[in-house]
Amino acid sequence: MRQNIGFFLYINYKKNVMKKGMLILSFTGLLFSGCEKKYERPDQYNVDLFQNERGANKAYVMNKEESFEASTLVLGTSDLALTDSSKGRGKSFFIYKIKSGEVLKTTRDSVVNFPLRFISNQKLQFKKENNDSVYVYLETLKGYKMIGEELNIKYQWLKAAPIYKFENQQK
Repeated sequence: MRQNIGFFLYINYKKNVMKKGMLILSFTGLLFSGCEKKYERPDQYNVDLFQNERGANKAYVMNKEESFEASTLVLGTSDLALTDSSKGRGKSFFIYKIKSGEVLKTTRDSVVNFPLRFISNQKLQFKKENNDSVYVYLETLKGYKMIGEELNIKYQWLKAAPIYKFENQQK
């Protein structure tokens, strides 16, 4: 009988140790998983650092007076036509031809010979209704050296200038 008591004591000892071990493991598991805290940003630090730059993606468009002052050559014409473009072959540019027109401002040349060609970085959206004339704001050619020499182009479209209808004051 003594053997049985010792045997049962060993089994009870083993159960107690296992219970304590499981209890310690579960407690440490809860301790480590329960202590994890994710960072939450407080609302008092909600400051927009780029508030002034929200509208920076909009392109600047000049008015008539600014375009006139910034241009090297200003023409009024109804004979404006797209002659060529490089759309799809690298940096896009468009070549326009003016057959005739009225010179409104010039700083370089006293005489402008027609037909006149110029380059634009964007496609100009002008409506040709009832032979409406438009202002053409040009500046001296910057870049496009090879094309300028080959096609005898001296001017390019003023970048921020829009297309305005030309009102002839002589009428």
